[in-house]
Amino acid sequence: MYDVVVIGSGLGGLVCARQLAKEGRSVLVLERQTQPGGCLQSYRRGNFEFDTGLHYVGGLAEGQPLHEAFEQLGLMRLPWVQLDVDGFDQVTIGNQTFPLAEGFDHFASVLGEYFPKEKTALRQYVDMLRHLPPMEDTVEVNAYDWLSSLFHDPLLVNVLSATAMKMELRRESLPLFNFAHSMSSYIQSSWRLKGGGNMIIDSLVNDIKSFGGEVVCRAEVEELVEQDGRIVAAKCSNGQTYEGRVFISDVHPQLTFGWLKESRIMKGIFRRRINTLENTFGMFTASLVLKPNMLPYFNHNKYVYKKANVWTFHEDIADVGGVMVSCRVPESGDYTRQIDLLTPMPWTLCKDWEDTLVGRRGDIYEQQKQRMADECIRLAERVIPGLRDMVENATPHSDHSSEKCYTSTPLTWRDYTLSPCGSAFGIRKDCRQSLITMLSPKTPIPNLFLTGQSLVLHGLEGVTMTAFKTLKTIKNEKI
Repeated sequence: MYDVVVIGSGLGGLVCARQLAKEGRSVLVLERQTQPGGCLQSYRRGNFEFDTGLHYVGGLAEGQPLHEAFEQLGLMRLPWVQLDVDGFDQVTIGNQTFPLAEGFDHFASVLGEYFPKEKTALRQYVDMLRHLPPMEDTVEVNAYDWLSSLFHDPLLVNVLSATAMKMELRRESLPLFNFAHSMSSYIQSSWRLKGGGNMIIDSLVNDIKSFGGEVVCRAEVEELVEQDGRIVAAKCSNGQTYEGRVFISDVHPQLTFGWLKESRIMKGIFRRRINTLENTFGMFTASLVLKPNMLPYFNHNKYVYKKANVWTFHEDIADVGGVMVSCRVPESGDYTRQIDLLTPMPWTLCKDWEDTLVGRRGDIYEQQKQRMADECIRLAERVIPGLRDMVENATPHSDHSSEKCYTSTPLTWRDYTLSPCGSAFGIRKDCRQSLITMLSPKTPIPNLFLTGQSLVLHGLEGVTMTAFKTLKTIKNEKI
């Protein structure tokens, strides 16, 4: 019998497990995959390691939101590299490029040179981000409407929103609360990890084990056993049953509640409400291996859009209209060997293969991935001329179909993380239904708790803060 059983070894689950193990509780983490990590996992192709969900993080400098949390978690000891303070992100819309600077005042000052008539509004914008209003004041406010009412220039609204490809921009529903919390931390300071996301996972897992906790992989939960109104055990695909006093799920809530085959406490109306919640879109990623000494490392991210339609470009499923370009910090020297290209990909482009598994989806699927990769490269070439010629070939003298370009789709995410429809950011938050789409760590079952990106906030900062909220909830419940 464990004090705490954590289901899912994504960032949220591992943070909860580490902190509870540090307190002296007996902790078990169950993971269905062969290695822990969830969306933070890295994978290897040949001599290269690629990240899945981690590209950069905000607010790591001393006194900023994530610094104290990462200090507590032992993650500040990792090799973080601060991005360019004069332009940690560069936004290209059409033929114009705009740098986004670190520091609230610096950010407003730099953009004010491009939009001189909006200087006062830019100061109001960064003041809001500097002093983030309470959740209850912003969760029912529409982010797009708020931005459009503050700024008169639609192009500036697009520039300010362009780097929010790391969330789902939905003009009709995205709460200002989620938009502001994501943007604020990156403007304070932005950082890359010199190395893969596995460094974060390894650090947390090693700490869990050093505090006496256990991490078991290849243990997919199939049922949560309820007895006398509480969860008493998790039955797994490996034939084992693990008993516990407290259970924390870092898995999508729709899947978590599906493990309760029979429950006297969890009402049908609650299950139906959770199961009808919509999920955010997924992402397409093309990871490129470049030839040596071809592309000097750039210490920022590039966001490239064909047109000033940042809030709606993803609705055109026939065309890649925007792409994020992320450059991996080189192990040595001044040239990078790896570039990631990311763009939203709706489930409608994946639906024909939803009953298939990785590596068994056929030629049409592979052709679609190749088309999207080609379009991403073509768009990225607006800011990195000749990028395609920099890509290393898998075999000498081959055409671009044999380039070292490794792709993933929402189907890939679904297969590895079980996220419904390969959702990149979990349950869709809706300012029109905030009480329904913002979830609490508490569930109707008193010893079952939730954590992870589907609750309130996503991203490295959001998931970390949510995990600490889950821990606080457990402590307040005196369990």
